[in-house]
Amino acid sequence: MDLNLKKEGTYKYDAASLGEVMLRLDPGEGRIRTARSFRAWEGGGEYNVIRGLHKCFGMNTAVITAFADNEVGKLMIDFIEQGGVSTDFIFMKKTDGIGRVCRNGINFTERGYGIRGAKGCSDRANTAISQATPEDFDFEKIFGEQGVRWLHTGGIYAALSEQSCQTVIAAIKTAKKYGTIVSYDLNYRPSMWSAIGGLEKAREVNKEIAPYIDVMIGNEEDFTACLGLEIEGQGDDLKKLNVDGYKAMMKNAAAAYPNFKVIATTLRTVHTATNNDWSALCYADGEIYKAAQYDGLEIMDRVGGGDSFASGLVYGLMTTGDPEKAVNYGAAHGALAMTTPGDTTMADKGEVEAIMGGAGARVQR
Repeated sequence: MDLNLKKEGTYKYDAASLGEVMLRLDPGEGRIRTARSFRAWEGGGEYNVIRGLHKCFGMNTAVITAFADNEVGKLMIDFIEQGGVSTDFIFMKKTDGIGRVCRNGINFTERGYGIRGAKGCSDRANTAISQATPEDFDFEKIFGEQGVRWLHTGGIYAALSEQSCQTVIAAIKTAKKYGTIVSYDLNYRPSMWSAIGGLEKAREVNKEIAPYIDVMIGNEEDFTACLGLEIEGQGDDLKKLNVDGYKAMMKNAAAAYPNFKVIATTLRTVHTATNNDWSALCYADGEIYKAAQYDGLEIMDRVGGGDSFASGLVYGLMTTGDPEKAVNYGAAHGALAMTTPGDTTMADKGEVEAIMGGAGARVQR
């Protein structure tokens, strides 16, 4: 398929993301409520995708975000620089000594084990990125002068505040003006939208965004809540993968929004927190492609698995133009990312392609 990507020599960055990057504090194998020490990471739904595109797949990427200009903000910059993602588009917002003006987001995340599910506790109100405006970033310069081949953003950032709704819309419109392909992960979180208008606001914002999106990612709840599209035949048994229902939903979404060149979703059956069945679907050019099925996938840390799926999907679409290969890149990368701790991938492209080729888990020496 032809996504009409920008030609070589017309852009500085292969891809960029727009969204919040939080400080993740991880109690390891323990619980948040009883922890006496935490391991610090960086992570965020949109950022995880762009970091994966660089760290695993070797692409030149940048993050568009904002931090409070204090020691924690500088720590976040250091994390991002260690991951190899460009910090050229990060806005450092002046703040006071205790975070009344703005602050940096924090996310406590425990991994879960067996019958105990993973649990997150975020502290992200009034952050610098939730207040950021288009003028803080100069989207005309980013997309018009420097050039970006692919922009990834999503519904988590859009739900942060009334201002972030407006900023994500401005970014997407400017990106499309200059021929940048835009992917968007609906990622509906009722708890985030509740403070700015709930389900009604989520639909209003996402329906304004949807006509500008080339690659739309989401599960059945995302499409139903954010775009009002129903999934047929969805029962109460959440352990059953209703593949036919997903396929019908994708076709409905493509009919409602003909601009969607690709629609993708992960498929997950949760047996326990550490044992899932995992796969994915991709719709393109009227056809639906299913990735390899990873049954009984043993999981160390499921957070970021969907984001790593998205980065593999984007890499496959950008480099091969083949949606079947792309969805398999995504599924394999997401599976590998969930075998390591933290939000972001620790896999490399060779490992992803080996898994796609059927490699097992025998020791490598």
